[in-house]
Amino acid sequence: MSVFTPLERHELEAFLAPYALGRLKSFAGISAGTENSNFFVSLEAGEYVLTLVERGPRADMPFFIELLQRLHQAGLPVPYAVPTRSGETLRELAEKPALLQPRLAGKHVSEANPHHCAEVGSLLARLHLATREQILERRSDRGLDWMLEEGPVLALELHDEQLPLLRDSLHEAAELKARILALPRANLHADLFRDNVLFDGNRLAGVIDFYNACSGPMLYDLAITVNDWCSQDDDRLDGPRTRALLGAYAALRPFTAAEAALWPAMLRIACLRFWLSRLIAARRFQGRDVLVKDPGEFQRRLAQRQQVDQPLPFAL
Repeated sequence: MSVFTPLERHELEAFLAPYALGRLKSFAGISAGTENSNFFVSLEAGEYVLTLVERGPRADMPFFIELLQRLHQAGLPVPYAVPTRSGETLRELAEKPALLQPRLAGKHVSEANPHHCAEVGSLLARLHLATREQILERRSDRGLDWMLEEGPVLALELHDEQLPLLRDSLHEAAELKARILALPRANLHADLFRDNVLFDGNRLAGVIDFYNACSGPMLYDLAITVNDWCSQDDDRLDGPRTRALLGAYAALRPFTAAEAALWPAMLRIACLRFWLSRLIAARRFQGRDVLVKDPGEFQRRLAQRQQVDQPLPFAL
């Protein structure tokens, strides 16, 4: 299971005492995580999620706390840091930055349909609209510069038949970098996969795991989302799901002509990002009892995105 830092009951009880949320009834590690240690925590006052931040500098934590507070105040169904009685939201447990957040209702969707995708498209547009006028700046540690630096290093570990796809993708990212950085910006979730969205019936009930959130081009966030929610088993884009997600998004935030022109390339760059990060995770956690997602999934999607027949709707 993907709990990198196990906890003992007595140390968790000591950590929870300042919140005054009652007796600890039970707790359990969450196996779905790939970067942080997460626990379901049941207290007399309710259900919570405890996160120990394993990756990234502690200096970034105030950004995440402020972003989630802003999105919560804007009415988005997101977690937020619960304060202690003295008002402290960011604390330390097992020598790691630690946050306690309310547990959101709902469950993950394994088989997405056009309705789910439309809900996700609307949610993502609302997230961008809530932040684009006053962006909280944070550079992504998995952005274009990172791809261009890590890609050539990882190429040394790939089979010869994989190299042309990687080489061409890195060349495209470098060539388009200036145009991409000039696109309309906001704060991004940057990891809006199905396992980070909760549905309660047909209603989108929650969005979780903002630890890849950053500032950047909104189109990049959209491409990451579409590549997960709208891919078929053969890794091609499903037409009805893609049109539902893009249409719901565009109904709240219309696209620009520059975004429409870069849309096919952005889908490829979003595939490149997760191909590279999964290759790194597979190498780092080889032989360990940690959930590692298949790097080949995004290699295959990147190959399929060489031709894109799902344009952005209503580009202005």
